[in-house]
Amino acid sequence: MKAIDLHTHTCKSDGSYTPTELVDYAIEKNLAAVAVTDHDSIEGLDEAVLHAAALRERGLPSVEVIPGIEFSTKYQKQDVHIVGLYISYKKETFQKALGGFVDSRVSRNKKMCENLRGAGIDITYERLLAMYPDAVITRAHYASFLLERGHVKSRQDAFARYLGDHTKYFVPREKVTPSQAVELILNADGIPILAHPPLYHMGNDRLETLVSTLKEDGLMGVEVFYSTYSNQDMRDMQRLSEKYDLLISGGSDFHGANKPGLDLGCGYGKLYVPEEVLHKIKAALPKEI
Repeated sequence: MKAIDLHTHTCKSDGSYTPTELVDYAIEKNLAAVAVTDHDSIEGLDEAVLHAAALRERGLPSVEVIPGIEFSTKYQKQDVHIVGLYISYKKETFQKALGGFVDSRVSRNKKMCENLRGAGIDITYERLLAMYPDAVITRAHYASFLLERGHVKSRQDAFARYLGDHTKYFVPREKVTPSQAVELILNADGIPILAHPPLYHMGNDRLETLVSTLKEDGLMGVEVFYSTYSNQDMRDMQRLSEKYDLLISGGSDFHGANKPGLDLGCGYGKLYVPEEVLHKIKAALPKEI
């Protein structure tokens, strides 16, 4: 049985591969399916879907491309990510809601640039856009900028000194709640998935409260497979999925060169998400889709 990868990023958010390159690499890796789940962005979906379709029409090897998104949300002052799979991303209502996310991110980025200029760094939001055209600017782009211009010695140094949540230069962005993200995905005919819960370090009780609440709101799945999970993490997420009758999902969180050593489909070498996981997700899709 082939592997799948239901959590990846392109250069349209903070990955290094173009959507076309991601599709080609998924084919090279012999994946059955790949979900494009850029942060708060659908800008790469048309390119990825159309490229895969063009390859099939020419009789060439291809891969199923799943239109997706990863929403950055806030839960009790903590970041929580919600992945949406099989979203009808061309729906006008969905695109309008997403436009509010973009406006909020632009405002935050302009303020962060002002703060960094106060630290003596020659940076503007317009310069970042010119360097990373068509991308949703994230802190990963700031890190690349600072590293390329010699302001820091590494990406880790960039976050420690300038970009981390607790630095004086960081500007938090207004975010929707996890429940609102679940609703947005459901309204776009998609499957809402709670991404990598162990990374939140919430503790069992608090995590279960979150999952229970989101289940009532329509959450449909949880990532049981992820690149950095331990065997215990996988068992815990499996137990959580069974307790709350949630679908199983998972993926590498591939970012290309922006996460060195983390590869598509296999994470750091041990990740394997079986194709049968996708069969159950498809069975849960709205019948009219």
